[in-house]
Amino acid sequence: MSGRIRVTLLAGGVGGAKMAEGFAACDAVELSVIGNVADDAEFHGLWVSPDIDTMLYTLSGRINRDQGWGVADEGQRALDVLDELGADTWMFLGDKDFGLHIYRTDRMRHGHRPQDITRDIAERFGIAARVLLPTDDQVQTRVKTPDGWLGFQEYFVRQRCEPMVTDIVFEGIGDALPTTEALDALEQADLIVIAPSNPLVSIAPILSVGGIEEAIRAARAPVIAVSPLIAGRVVKGPADRMMRAMGMRADAVGVAQRYADLADALVIDHADEALVDEIDASGVQAICRDILMPDATAKERFANDLIAIYRQGLGDAAA
Repeated sequence: MSGRIRVTLLAGGVGGAKMAEGFAACDAVELSVIGNVADDAEFHGLWVSPDIDTMLYTLSGRINRDQGWGVADEGQRALDVLDELGADTWMFLGDKDFGLHIYRTDRMRHGHRPQDITRDIAERFGIAARVLLPTDDQVQTRVKTPDGWLGFQEYFVRQRCEPMVTDIVFEGIGDALPTTEALDALEQADLIVIAPSNPLVSIAPILSVGGIEEAIRAARAPVIAVSPLIAGRVVKGPADRMMRAMGMRADAVGVAQRYADLADALVIDHADEALVDEIDASGVQAICRDILMPDATAKERFANDLIAIYRQGLGDAAA
């Protein structure tokens, strides 16, 4: 196989943004990213889309590398004023960040499609990849804890992922319709990749939008998932604890079982090589690679590994 490969990446959060950055650095790749909108919430009258914004900031080189989210060289004067006025400011929003949220919210109030707004932001930020929304409709993740239901940002930021999660729902998902752009990206893809994002609260909301899973199953492209867990632990975030709390195995086998009816292969780290037979038994082919992406070199190297697996053919990719 030769020529540019059309990769459609399902991604949410920091892990998804790392994978997207790796693909974006590959000359052989034409990249479309379907992001997670279920983390979205309103703060100070503005509509904030944390996972989509992390993707936009990462692909435009504006990301705060130390945090993995937010904007580099950021200030918080606006938040300081809100705090002085007695507003609830537990959700950190930087001054540059506020500018993006003001732009998005203003256009939404004028009736513009969220997908069109996201496309325009990406273009003005100089992003070559297509950043796509799974739906233009409002979907919000809520998690059940021993103290009751919380919005995802309340759980993730305010509570610092400390409460045990006993249930997860995506409010509005029943009425959410897929965007034409997302469906087209799946139909036209040469390769579909599920990023090493939280399967329960980053990838599941994308897949739960009516028509998305069906489009993946109907696609001609192979589907490769990447495990967010290495040796039973997540690199960042609460995925391992969430999986255990929801009765899942918190390791690469649990990830394979989660995607068993959707993915053709699961790429796992060499540290999990002992799990290959169990993963294969779940109906998903296990492929071992170095999946940790601590820097730009590793991100591009791993993206090229996935392209090589695709070119070679999944059946011939050594575990």
